[in-house]
Amino acid sequence: QVPLVESGGGLVQAGGSLRLSCAARGRTFSSNGMGWFRQAPGKEREFVAAVSWSGDRTSYADSVKGRCTISRDNAKNMGYLLMNSLKPEDTAVYYCAATVSRFSPYGQGYEYWGQGTQVTVSS
Repeated sequence: QVPLVESGGGLVQAGGSLRLSCAARGRTFSSNGMGWFRQAPGKEREFVAAVSWSGDRTSYADSVKGRCTISRDNAKNMGYLLMNSLKPEDTAVYYCAATVSRFSPYGQGYEYWGQGTQVTVSS
């Protein structure tokens, strides 16, 4: 069973917004840090954002800083990534992940993954 399931991707025009959701399945990740990653065609997967287990600490890749907000709702076992001012270069498959630690701000140590949701930004 895939432990995390993403939703909310789609096609949006440049300058638009999307909110991605991540639902935990089969277990809770309320004690784990969570993050979002993305992989564009022909490129390696890259870190986008991370949030601590309690939601009080966040980190962002420079490429999305100021345009994205990561958050979580432990009561609902959900994570979110709000993306504003989208650019064509944001086009990628976006993955939700959970780490074994309380907070992993630089994209390392993530062991639980979803299957991804496609985000396409048209110019």
